[in-house]
Amino acid sequence: MEEAVSAAAANRRFSLLLRGVREGRSYVVTSHGKPVARLIPASKHDEMAISARATLLSRLEKQPIMNGGRWTRDELYEDDR
Repeated sequence: MEEAVSAAAANRRFSLLLRGVREGRSYVVTSHGKPVARLIPASKHDEMAISARATLLSRLEKQPIMNGGRWTRDELYEDDR
């Protein structure tokens, strides 16, 4: 479970938070009550990235292949306003 900590408190207690992260804890940094950042152990981030990548690739493999035809560079960057 992640512990919420305000940005001001995170600024004052940064060393303590890093020690907690080193011990495996995670924190959500909030600003005006809204989450803005996460402090998590680096190894946990790697695990999350691998899991997210695997989920994305799995979804992409299930998608049908569509033939979008050919287009020019100008058509690709055309502004449809």
